Amino acid sequence: MSNSEQPNKDKPLRGKISERRRARSFAMQALYQWHMAGQAINEIEAQFYVDNNFSKVDTEYFKAILHGVPAKVVELDEAFAPLLDRPIKELDPVELSILRLSTFELLERIDIPYRVVINEGVELAKTYGATDGHKFVNGILDRLAPKLRVAETRHKK
Repeated sequence: MSNSEQPNKDKPLRGKISERRRARSFAMQALYQWHMAGQAINEIEAQFYVDNNFSKVDTEYFKAILHGVPAKVVELDEAFAPLLDRPIKELDPVELSILRLSTFELLERIDIPYRVVINEGVELAKTYGATDGHKFVNGILDRLAPKLRVAETRHKK
């Protein structure tokens, strides 16, 4: 069997990563909408399923973030608020949505390495945020990860 005929063992993993990245992207947009419009999460979720193609999206992950972040919003905000240089209400809504999503992942999804969480947050900020918003998000998540993932970050050093 030639190299081109051999199955690529990495393909399912790559597919899963891109499905999860799409789920994060949709979840961040939905969390932004929740923050800005104050609309019910179930309504936003239904709207996203109607308006978007979810065939290549990790829908379970999308739902976990979309329902998990609002349920823990006070805890999430309290986790990163001490690292901010301004009150939460003055944050850009996109950056706030990304920080909440990423903080949720750091707290609740220890199966995802903290470096992946930070990288995904930065990528979301580059895509949806203000010009230098990704630098702000990176700075906050970089300082937050060692506080929430003590064992993992200590082991990496």
